[in-house]
Amino acid sequence: MKTWQRLCAGLLFCLAGAVTVVAAPVDEDQRTPIDLRRTTLVVADIDRSLAFYRDALGMVVTYDNMIITPRDAAPEDADYVRRLVFLRANDNYIGVIGLLQYIKPKKPRVELAGTAFQEGTTVLVFNTSELEASFAKARQVPGVVVLDEPELVTYPSYGGDGTISVLVSALQDPDGFTIELNQLQEDLH
Repeated sequence: MKTWQRLCAGLLFCLAGAVTVVAAPVDEDQRTPIDLRRTTLVVADIDRSLAFYRDALGMVVTYDNMIITPRDAAPEDADYVRRLVFLRANDNYIGVIGLLQYIKPKKPRVELAGTAFQEGTTVLVFNTSELEASFAKARQVPGVVVLDEPELVTYPSYGGDGTISVLVSALQDPDGFTIELNQLQEDLH
């Protein structure tokens, strides 16, 4: 992994890892009036994206519908036809991924290839207990680009009194979204 990518990965890990360490809602007196409910990715082909997020990474589909406008129109007569799919990991409300495909009218493609870890791009960080298997499945999905093979990286611990070992990998999904797929090597609880 390149040094700048390792630094970016470390920062992202620390930010995402704080959520992993405290995998429960914060105390009532510390709550804010906002939750990050979902990140929706506009994709070219939902079925190809499902091969990545559902089949390779193991997320669970909780919603899959066609959205037609006007609502009472047949798909062939509608002005707009979109397919929207929600996937969850271990929470039905927080951290959901939405996949949105514009079927009619088609949207122009934004090319994300080669933009990983650049200013203005998004990196989705996933923790898994099965990195080797998930990574092997993910790399086989058509359109996936492997950025970094799994590599053991050590970061300073949250309290600063030790280190945390993480198996870190990075890829771009079939639409070019940057994905960091990590596996903690020790229990942080």
